[in-house]
Amino acid sequence: MRGIVYDEGALRVATDVELREVRAGEVKVRIMAAGVCHSDVSVIDGTIPFPTPVVLGHEGAGVVTELGPGVTGLEVGDHVVLSTLGNCGACSACDRGKPTHCRTTLGRFSAPFVVGGRKAFQFANTGVFADETIVRARQAVKIDQRVPFEVASLLGCGVITGVGAVFNRARVSHGESALVVGVGGIGLNVLQGLALSDALPIIAVDTNPRKEALARQFGATHFVNAAEVDTAEAVKEICPNGVDYAFECVGHPALIRQSIDLLDWGGTCVILGVPRFGTEASFVVNTLYNDKTIMGCRYGAGRPHHDIGLFVELYLAGRLKLDELVTRTYPLEDIQATLDDLHHGDLARGVLSVGSAG
Repeated sequence: MRGIVYDEGALRVATDVELREVRAGEVKVRIMAAGVCHSDVSVIDGTIPFPTPVVLGHEGAGVVTELGPGVTGLEVGDHVVLSTLGNCGACSACDRGKPTHCRTTLGRFSAPFVVGGRKAFQFANTGVFADETIVRARQAVKIDQRVPFEVASLLGCGVITGVGAVFNRARVSHGESALVVGVGGIGLNVLQGLALSDALPIIAVDTNPRKEALARQFGATHFVNAAEVDTAEAVKEICPNGVDYAFECVGHPALIRQSIDLLDWGGTCVILGVPRFGTEASFVVNTLYNDKTIMGCRYGAGRPHHDIGLFVELYLAGRLKLDELVTRTYPLEDIQATLDDLHHGDLARGVLSVGSAG
């Protein structure tokens, strides 16, 4: 079968990818669509260290084709969104409804693939840039079959991370002001999470002026082109005392610092962007005594089986924008073109069409 493999500094579409047998507690999924996220790029450029060879992709949806021993709650033929967590479901964190705190979700390098006779890892416990993959059963979230695979795939990372950061981590309330730095796939979902939470105003910041129309479509009330104006001055014109919430979606130390500086008293900065491993950021300690908060956020503090189900309901009710996130679809073999378009800022999300419904 096919798979997009990164190994020894090279990216290729391999045709000699194989899967081991399905084990207890696992399912095999035929991938139908996979979103292309900056985290996949971060493996290629070294921002996220990861062992190789690795089958990339972590934002996918597909059809269950095989159940391992002991799996319940899923059937062959179910449409599923894949979660990257792979939490154990039995520890105190999972029991408290905080699967992102489960210690088994980090440092676990699963390797169900074989490429050219060599064991190959799957990125982020999923490896969805392939015709098929194997995941823990709890990673497969059954969804309504009315949801197209192209948009369903985005629920597994971009949507749960962005909207989840607003709903689960920051818990923004009606009429609270918000700043979103970086209008990429995550930033757009933060914007629509803020819109659903009735935040006001919602200020989007980006250096690409072409992002303004998208930002406003997803809920921004104001747009600041950071390439042309001073961001701090522009934000202070809208919110003279600063904002209640700032979401940093780029992962740049200077932007993290600026986001903290633009908080009102009692404000909260939520860091979503992922800088290179080991990067440090700074802030003026005295400013925090005005009850400011700096918080990290992993995977939108998500509870996949709850949140993805909620997002599907919101989508089917016409309240969550998913179709609008898909700028363009590409065949699996056009991964480099997808990455080029992503690099040039031409995409809200590019989606790889992997399988067929037949």
